[in-house]
Amino acid sequence: MTVNGIFPPIPTPFDRASGDVDRRALSGNVRRWMQTGLVGILALGSNGEAALLDETEADLVVATAREAMPPDRLLIVGTGRESTRATIAATKRAAAGGAGAVLVRTPSYFKGQMTTPVLVDFYTAVADASPVPVLLYNLPGATGVTLGWPVVSKLAEHPNIVGMKETSPELERLGQFATLRGGAFSVLCGWAPVVYPALVAGAAGAILAVANVLPDECVALYDHVVAGRHPEALAVQRRITTLAQLVTTSYGVAGLKAALEMAGYEGGPVRGPLRPLASAARDEIALAVAAIRPRQ
Repeated sequence: MTVNGIFPPIPTPFDRASGDVDRRALSGNVRRWMQTGLVGILALGSNGEAALLDETEADLVVATAREAMPPDRLLIVGTGRESTRATIAATKRAAAGGAGAVLVRTPSYFKGQMTTPVLVDFYTAVADASPVPVLLYNLPGATGVTLGWPVVSKLAEHPNIVGMKETSPELERLGQFATLRGGAFSVLCGWAPVVYPALVAGAAGAILAVANVLPDECVALYDHVVAGRHPEALAVQRRITTLAQLVTTSYGVAGLKAALEMAGYEGGPVRGPLRPLASAARDEIALAVAAIRPRQ
């Protein structure tokens, strides 16, 4: 399997009254995203508040998303858990629910013990047991654990590990990973402010929070790079960067959900302990959305 193109790491909408997963809102959002050029979606990533869901809710999100997608679009599901056993169980459930691939973050509670041999053993066990292809998830800003060359180069030899999401601005590292398997190892950029240079450096695509709000723009950036239209790609990069930063590093999931609502999707509240967005932050995001989509 080769994974390329643009994917949004979709938020999980919650009902404002009950706090439960809002299946209607989730289904509606997914159906709308599937009317764009996005090649698929990532459910249960960090932007999906996956760490705040129980296993029943996680399975519900997978089933709802898959039901709302055409069969030819790729559903990637985040299945990383703290134990190898729980990660394998979540991976098997995701596959049974319709996932075409899984994204597995590094365990992080015992981060000081996540050595190269431990991480290689962890991912090898998951990949051996997974019914679907596995993508590594490098998220050092949140986990405190970095997947470096010794780990990734070894794991790239596994036939069921097809690529990774690199969520950091480290383009040198991304470029090194993109050489694995003669370029057939699918490296997906997860850091929107550097997605253009990442694609030029060999990334196969990207998983971008801002693609939830601006799917057409993010797909256009990817298409421009593939076609060699670099001035056009750079222009799109410059247009999306401010909003991309606001809905990730600045204001997180609450900011992303607010921007979604401004773009006509359903965001809903965040789940505690995350806090609602302050009015000043909402105004800042609204200005950024209006600068790109003045009619909305």
